[in-house]
Amino acid sequence: MSGLQIKNVSMRFDLPNGSHVQALQDVTLDLKQGELMSVLGPSGCGKTTLLNIVAGFLAPTEGKIVLNGHDVRGPDAERGMVFQQGALFEWMSVRDNVSFGPRMAGKKTSEWAGNVDHLLDVVGLQDFKEKMVYELSGGMQQRVALARCLANDPDVILMDEPLGALDALTREKMQGLVLKLWKETGKTIILITHSVEEALLLGERLLVMAPRPGRIHKEYRLPFADLGVNQDLREVKKHPEFNERREEILGMIWDMEEEIMGRTEETA
Repeated sequence: MSGLQIKNVSMRFDLPNGSHVQALQDVTLDLKQGELMSVLGPSGCGKTTLLNIVAGFLAPTEGKIVLNGHDVRGPDAERGMVFQQGALFEWMSVRDNVSFGPRMAGKKTSEWAGNVDHLLDVVGLQDFKEKMVYELSGGMQQRVALARCLANDPDVILMDEPLGALDALTREKMQGLVLKLWKETGKTIILITHSVEEALLLGERLLVMAPRPGRIHKEYRLPFADLGVNQDLREVKKHPEFNERREEILGMIWDMEEEIMGRTEETA
């Protein structure tokens, strides 16, 4: 069976004082191959915890992750991760960073060179391939991180606030690049963000999570990611439904934050 299944996943963290935090509670979700899903919610709703479980960095307390018919039991090249900060090797060139995965897998240069050069073209870094990573801007470093992830040919790409540290203009350009890569590669992508606008633009499915315990609050199926592949993203934002959904979700998350603050005051 192809695709990604998150089956009744719960995650509990036990604390030294004997108490515990229920980070996730009974999360169930099916993603078909090639779907693009954004995940949104207030701080503490378990977004990053869920992503780390899918990546194999954490084992859930209950439930399981199934990818293409087999259980996920740890990190694997079939799942690629792109972090908020690129987690790149600053002492290596751009090309060496992008080719790192295939080289560590023991592939010959003739097996990976063509694909790496193609990916550098796709992300617009062919002219910078011999530059050291520390010489690049933040946006360019995130392009390197995307290309490095794709060089491993993962089935699923996991993105943990990958554009959060970028300035507004660079962020908008990178959003367009993410949509382009999604359509061109057919990869399944899960993207975590704190930005409602970004979640609307980069999710044909958008998941709103609620906190304490982390759980699925509401899911949307949206047209904006498909529209954004061929349209200017600023034009997509003018769509009447875009503004309607943005206000609805902002209100939803605001109410959640207010509830969290109320609980905090009660226990203070």
